[in-house]
Amino acid sequence: MFSLSTTVQPQVTVHLINAFHSLKSPVAASPNQNDKRDTSPEHDPQNREPSLSLRDLGLADLRAEQLDELVGRLLPRLSHAHNLHTPRPQLSGWRASHVSSGSFLQNKHGFLDRTASVLGAPAFCRQNPSPLQAVCTDLQYLPVWIQARGFKTLKSKTRRLQSSHERPVETEGYTPSFMKGLLTRDKIPDVETLDKLLKNKNIPEAQHDAFKTGFAEGFLKAQALTQRTQDTLRRTRLILLVLLLLGIYGLSRTPFLSVRFRTTSGLDAAVDPVQMKNVTFEHVKGVEEAKNELQEVVEFLRSPQKFTVLGGKLPKGILLIGPPGTGKTLLARAVAGEADVPFYYASGSEFDEMFVGVGASRIRNLFREAKANAPCVVFIDELDSVGGKRIESPMHPYSRQTINQLLAEMDGFKPNEGVIVIGATNFPEALDNALIRPGRFDMQVTVPRPDVKGRTEILKWYLRKIKVDPDIEAEVIARGTVGFTGAELENLVNQAALKAAVDGKDIVSMTELEFAKDKMLMGPERRSVEIDEKNKKITAYHESGHAIVASYTKDAMPINKATIMPRGATLGHVSMLPENDRWSETRSQLLAQMDVSMGGRVAEELIFGAENITTGASSDFDNATKIAKMMVTRFGMSDKLGVMTYADLSHQSPETQAAIEQEVRVLLRDSYERAKNILKTHTKEHKNLADALLMYETLDAKEIQTVLEGKTLECR
Repeated sequence: MFSLSTTVQPQVTVHLINAFHSLKSPVAASPNQNDKRDTSPEHDPQNREPSLSLRDLGLADLRAEQLDELVGRLLPRLSHAHNLHTPRPQLSGWRASHVSSGSFLQNKHGFLDRTASVLGAPAFCRQNPSPLQAVCTDLQYLPVWIQARGFKTLKSKTRRLQSSHERPVETEGYTPSFMKGLLTRDKIPDVETLDKLLKNKNIPEAQHDAFKTGFAEGFLKAQALTQRTQDTLRRTRLILLVLLLLGIYGLSRTPFLSVRFRTTSGLDAAVDPVQMKNVTFEHVKGVEEAKNELQEVVEFLRSPQKFTVLGGKLPKGILLIGPPGTGKTLLARAVAGEADVPFYYASGSEFDEMFVGVGASRIRNLFREAKANAPCVVFIDELDSVGGKRIESPMHPYSRQTINQLLAEMDGFKPNEGVIVIGATNFPEALDNALIRPGRFDMQVTVPRPDVKGRTEILKWYLRKIKVDPDIEAEVIARGTVGFTGAELENLVNQAALKAAVDGKDIVSMTELEFAKDKMLMGPERRSVEIDEKNKKITAYHESGHAIVASYTKDAMPINKATIMPRGATLGHVSMLPENDRWSETRSQLLAQMDVSMGGRVAEELIFGAENITTGASSDFDNATKIAKMMVTRFGMSDKLGVMTYADLSHQSPETQAAIEQEVRVLLRDSYERAKNILKTHTKEHKNLADALLMYETLDAKEIQTVLEGKTLECR
């Protein structure tokens, strides 16, 4: 039912207005149905908004006069407009006005007459409208086109589907494109029912149930596939959102507005200290002097009042200098473990970054955390990577920011109490002078290669961790590993354990330790190399020549082993084992080393002739020439040139260079002659030792001594 009222609401939908238009059209139409209609775009029937029929509104029983009266009461404004504007062109139909009125009241309750208020409430509107209001009011009656806003109210989905076949096509001038999409998106053709589909496909009745079952299964599978697709799209959107957030975060954290994803946080965030309670000085072997110097730092960290009461200050930095593998990092950890203080570890390469200011920022973060947890130990490994000498380079104008920040943190304007900085480097010459001055790195502790006593302690420490033979003599292995660091000795013990496991043994014996030592000194054995008898015989006499000269030269080092088994790049080898570490060598010891080096070539010449000498003595000559040149140019052991050093021969005069070469040549010639005299004197021992090497391939010191004494070796 419709409630008749004298007011017109502007919220009336476009469809309801067109319905009134359809109601008014029979009344206003001319009796002559063949009269020509208005052909303007607005009045084109094909461009009209779809209208409702009288049956839809329940007004099919009303006569034309009743309909005209009903429309006049519902839309009184139009009748007044006809009276007020008689010259206005006749409208062919009703349409909605989209022109805003001059007041809020008019917009809310409809269009008011200029002379009388339809609502009957003249107090709420102006008695004398303004000129602008009057002009705007007249615009709705002037024969001009005004841009319409196109506001429409969508019908319900059911009404749209029911009347979709009755609606004419909407024009672009009246309905915007985006509204047309919304209005026509549900205009889909009718879907055939399942029964109709069965009828059209002429499927027998006996197969109807099977067809319906298959149809249902296909429908369920399609639904499952759609659900999986939606889940996949949902997960993809989530992943893309996370990546976008990470990219925005990286953009905000990176200089130069470049997105950077860091897999490791490094020192960008707060640095967590490490507790080293399980590492003490008991774990450090072979560097007693360095341990004693660092013990003072440990005492200060334990009880700083003991030193500050006398006015002393804690050293700000300790620089550990030494070859790789000598235990510098282990010493720093032991300091923190002994003092039971937080330990901050950082590598010098962590402060290197291609972005400007990142290295300096990490230095600040590291020391800020350290100061908050003082007293503590900050260990910077490979210090030369961050503390190298500052240079002026146009290629790296900001390369000094990191080291400048490190200098300021160690000894700058702000106090840095209770933070011990321990730096380790293998290349102290590359450090900046401002970094190693007192006040920054106050102490410089040298961590050298361990001596024979230190190597023995290190070997015993690592031998405790494996199953070994009680008869193992760690001192013998230590004597044969001159120059080995702690890391190399650990590797030696590990190689011996692996060899015992490969051979199927339950414990590690001296055999495996000797094998591991020879492997590290001379290289692995090459048993697959096939050597003919002639070359094997030449190698046996060559190596026995070295052994004979070493055995009968006064100041030569004792022989440890002789072998003709190919190892590395050599076909044979004679290892010498000093009784003690040599911190300096005498002139006679250097000459003895030269004589032993000449023994191989001399043996080839005496046994096979000068025409059959080989290239196997090249490394021996290199060693002998190096010793002779050092004696002349560095050690002042030449009577002709005197006690003078010649560091760079290229800067010497031609006469001096010729004199140095002559002295080196004389030393080598004399050494060659001494070795020849020894081999000529002990020809029988030389032959017996060569035959033993051809038979057994490898002889140790005791077996060599047995052969030289003329005794027969027991079968092995």
